[in-house]
Amino acid sequence: MKYDVVVIGGGPSGLMAAIAAGKQGAKVLLLDKGTKLGRKLAISGGGRCNVTNRLPIEEIIKHIPGNGRFLFSAFSEFNNEGIISFFEQLGIELKEEDHGRMFPVSNKAQDVVNALLNELKRVNVEIRTNEPVETIDFNDHPQVILKNGTSIPSYAVVLAVGGKSVPHTGSTGDGYAWAEKAGHTITTLFPTEVPITSKEPFIVSKQLQGLSLRDIGLSVLNHKGKIIKTHQMDMVFTHFGISGPAVLRCSQYVVKERLKKKDVYLKIDSFPKEHEQQLLHKIEKQLKEQSKKSIKNVLKGLVPERYLLFLLETCEIDPQVTYSQLANEKIRQLVHQLKHFQMKVDGTLSIEKAFVTGGGVSTKEVHPKEMSSKLMSGLYFCGEILDIHGYTGGYNITSALVTGRQAGTYAAAYALDQ
Repeated sequence: MKYDVVVIGGGPSGLMAAIAAGKQGAKVLLLDKGTKLGRKLAISGGGRCNVTNRLPIEEIIKHIPGNGRFLFSAFSEFNNEGIISFFEQLGIELKEEDHGRMFPVSNKAQDVVNALLNELKRVNVEIRTNEPVETIDFNDHPQVILKNGTSIPSYAVVLAVGGKSVPHTGSTGDGYAWAEKAGHTITTLFPTEVPITSKEPFIVSKQLQGLSLRDIGLSVLNHKGKIIKTHQMDMVFTHFGISGPAVLRCSQYVVKERLKKKDVYLKIDSFPKEHEQQLLHKIEKQLKEQSKKSIKNVLKGLVPERYLLFLLETCEIDPQVTYSQLANEKIRQLVHQLKHFQMKVDGTLSIEKAFVTGGGVSTKEVHPKEMSSKLMSGLYFCGEILDIHGYTGGYNITSALVTGRQAGTYAAAYALDQ
């Protein structure tokens, strides 16, 4: 049997592509090598599913540092507000949380998955799970060859198989070879939104393991000490390095600097909203007013106690010393560390441990509105297989759903025109 559209991959972009193609009246087959569809969706947002972000389009593009501008054309037809309307029409009520993140009111990712599965049925999409694909042959029209040797002819194929991150959900990089077979360039793959590793003595000794710092400024520095990128969010020290929102956002810049074979440092600013001189005056004032108390007790609550004691040790200041026993230079040194503590980093965890894959099918070879291949008729791409990556916070899923919708819509239009 020949299908109009075959969608390979049952993640967010694949589900959206199959629904969009089905809505056009196309005969659609959705293939997934796993036992269940929507596995990545079901665990996203800590099991709550951050379906999109409500920030203005320009802001969303800024939060997709990996080729976000490629999405402008698609956003002109379907965007974050379109995603919100789409889910509300499926009966999923959404709520807005911090930084524009949109979640289902039920706080259950599975509700989102179930709504998509119901919509697939409604638009008559045929679903086959446990069907791994071997390759795709490209002749007059693409033909999908399954691992069991079955050949499935179609007019259009949508590749929605994801990248190489979170492999237990089925994203193991299968689609790159199929894209290359069609003549496409795969840009260098690298981990993004991933914890950062370090061999600093205080990391190796686990001195700060489990300690969280709130609303700090984390900067990636190049080998000359120049700031490449800063993010102001939370972070946490781990047994292998550091993690947390600020770290995940900085990770891709660490990866890119490391590719230059140069040393990379991170700078932690515990008071990103205060100038160093202001902070110095504030701390000096506190110490003078409580001159008989130890520095440890006076500055208690300024930063978490373990971090304060660590910085005092770094500055060779006895925590029990009082203001009168403290040299002015030592106070300045402590303030400098509060604003400019540096640590050397040696990379990140592997791409399999990353939330997002950087690199993929070159966007230069894909039509930005249709998600169609510029090199092979009837071939479409969507989701993480494309060289598009954003920060966490609903940006990657927005890209997946928008590119999925466009790929499915235009794949169906192409197929029905054959």
